[in-house]
Amino acid sequence: MLVMRTSLAAPAACGLPVFCQPVSSTRQPSEDGPSRAAHLKETGPSRHPLSHRQRIDWHWHDVNQLITPGLGVLEVSTPHGRWVVPPHRAVWLPAGVPHAQQAYGPSELRCLIYPAGTNPLRLAAPAVLAVTPLLREIIAHLTGPDAPTGRPARTLEQAALDQLAHAPELPLGLPRPTDPRLRDLAELLTADPADDRSLAALGRAVGAAERTLSRLFRAELGLGFPQWRTQLRLQHALVLLAEGRSVTATAAACGFRSPSAFIEAFRHAFGTTPGRYQQD
Repeated sequence: MLVMRTSLAAPAACGLPVFCQPVSSTRQPSEDGPSRAAHLKETGPSRHPLSHRQRIDWHWHDVNQLITPGLGVLEVSTPHGRWVVPPHRAVWLPAGVPHAQQAYGPSELRCLIYPAGTNPLRLAAPAVLAVTPLLREIIAHLTGPDAPTGRPARTLEQAALDQLAHAPELPLGLPRPTDPRLRDLAELLTADPADDRSLAALGRAVGAAERTLSRLFRAELGLGFPQWRTQLRLQHALVLLAEGRSVTATAAACGFRSPSAFIEAFRHAFGTTPGRYQQD
């Protein structure tokens, strides 16, 4: 059997289940959060409704996880970076990686787990994967109230594994910078994704030359600055759309030069328009 079944709500040091720890609705994962992550025993296929901005605090598992929102948007933070994931995407989390999650809009976390040695994509770090309609239905069935057991469950679990083996990895994560200058720049743009200052102007704000920052983006994050900023803006757009903002208002709040430019960037990244995404 490929997917194990145990209980998600393992007690943390404070005596509360990690899943239910009360946290501020606006608090973001702290820099030292991963170092204080609790070990949480995962149960297997699981589904958990989440209210808007509800957080699951830092924790880790000794199994691999495939996490996807059944609805709404789910933000997944790890020491490697941050992902804002819509329902047609999933995050693969290798065993032992500390992570925290936050929901935007009424959401639902769906999770499959695999033993640490079962890694069809041979991924050593977290990654965003495409979720095919078939895989989405398999996950929904395995995590639903009438989830199968026995041989039917094992058949679906193997089908999910087969789908994962061919799931393309998508460059939609936002890598977490370690250089202090990049961190300062990232904080500026995270606070205001519509900030349209050039890299040279941002460099003056953080005390670094444009050429130095450009080199650091490539060397440390594997992305050029324009690509990184676009991904930041698209992640913020997913949050605003989940909160019910219009396409036009979202485009302006995220710094796109026009609604049509936003729609094109969104379609390129997610394979659908923001308007259709909201309807779905």
